[in-house]
Amino acid sequence: MSHPLKKVQIITDGSCIGNPGPGGWACILRHGDHVKEMSGATPATTNNRMELNAAIQGLLALKVRCEVEIVTDSEYVKGGITQWIEGWKRNGWLTKARKPVVNRDLWEMLDALVAKHNTTWTWTKGHASHSDNNRCDELAQFAARNQRKVHYP
Repeated sequence: MSHPLKKVQIITDGSCIGNPGPGGWACILRHGDHVKEMSGATPATTNNRMELNAAIQGLLALKVRCEVEIVTDSEYVKGGITQWIEGWKRNGWLTKARKPVVNRDLWEMLDALVAKHNTTWTWTKGHASHSDNNRCDELAQFAARNQRKVHYP
């Protein structure tokens, strides 16, 4: 008899001081009453790489197959993983304009991680009324400014 999958929500955000520049990512994982905040930094990167990293790091933190809702304020990440990636893979990782897909390394990693879970994607407006997204923004900006990785209980 199979057990129902754990339901987890991962809220993500990325930040960059300049683009490119020092970057930070953050995610909040929620499962029932359990909450885990994570963040990290990269000295020279882009905002899109930090947005992708936030989702990747959240998924990497999951130890078993889960039903996951990923909440992002990045239309790039949501569009890429839900609409464009299958075409990129079919076209040998080239865009419709026949140019190499930017951030292919992270897209491939995200694609592999998403395949391990039942994943849905939700877009939220950034810097608005989503309190977890606002908290992720704070954590990602802190990480970008201070170049630190932070894990909270």
